[in-house]
Amino acid sequence: MKAQVFYGPQDMRFEEIPTPNAKDGEVLIKVESCAICGTDVRIYYSGHHNVKPPQVIGHEITGTIVEIGKGVEGYNIGEKVTVVTPVGCGYCKYCVAGKVNLCSNFRAIGYNFPGGFAEYMIIPQEAVRQGNVLKLPPNADLSVSALIEPLSCVLNGQRYLNIGFTDTVVVIGSGPIGCMHTAVSRAKGASKIILADIQEKRLKMAEPFGADILVDSSKEDLIGIVKRETDGLGADVIIIAAPSGQAQEQALQMVAKGGRISFFGGLPGDKANITLNSNIVHYNEVSIFGAYASTHYDYYEAAKLLASGRVNLEKLITHTLRLEDLLKGIELVRQGEALKVLIKP
Repeated sequence: MKAQVFYGPQDMRFEEIPTPNAKDGEVLIKVESCAICGTDVRIYYSGHHNVKPPQVIGHEITGTIVEIGKGVEGYNIGEKVTVVTPVGCGYCKYCVAGKVNLCSNFRAIGYNFPGGFAEYMIIPQEAVRQGNVLKLPPNADLSVSALIEPLSCVLNGQRYLNIGFTDTVVVIGSGPIGCMHTAVSRAKGASKIILADIQEKRLKMAEPFGADILVDSSKEDLIGIVKRETDGLGADVIIIAAPSGQAQEQALQMVAKGGRISFFGGLPGDKANITLNSNIVHYNEVSIFGAYASTHYDYYEAAKLLASGRVNLEKLITHTLRLEDLLKGIELVRQGEALKVLIKP
């Protein structure tokens, strides 16, 4: 089969490798779509501690089942599926609680296990056993459904925020994740959504996803605009969907009393420390939440949400490329010329 194999930073090779067979407890999937994540871009350029070359990466995956190993029940050849990325140990406190994303022995498809930038991929026995092969409806669009993985992460982050009808929501970062946060906030009934970015062209691409106000914060005073739009009270919910410590600090300057802040975007390791005024948190009863990856239920909920039509992410897919053009797609994402790039093996 054809695959893109990562051999190290800036060394991705399009080559023929053996087509795997499903051993006992495994499932073989024919990959239909695999979207490029920002993490895939970082892996290509800088590597990742959980990716040991040579490896096939890619974790935003849809496909069809083509082979089922001995002992696997509940699946049929030809069924449409998406792949749940996190693989936990299965027995720790967090796995038992359904928080596999917090497992201390967390492993992941497309990192520790081969991923979706190939024509076929094996779902390993431990992942099958944990339910990482999520069946989709027969009429599911396997292109848009590749966005279930990032949407599941958004839903995991928003679960802490309890967005409601009276809330003003600020989303900082208008990349794919920021667009999804905007669309989900709108679906939850937020009264006003302000979407900010420092790149005008990305804001332009984000227009279809439901923000009431778009702010180019490289030219405009975001804090002043938020205060103006909320009669001086500040935003009820602020989601930082960008790797910016400055934006995290700014959030405390424009959050309402009783407000909720999500530090959704992780920071580079050498810039992970920020200055935080704890008195704002204390006296104004502000809550700050982290969010990392997602759970099996978040995937299930994301699939249902897409199928319902309450969140439409079709316009998030700006490019569809062949497997051999993966590096072109990675560069489009890195340069901010694309929102989501789908790879079609």
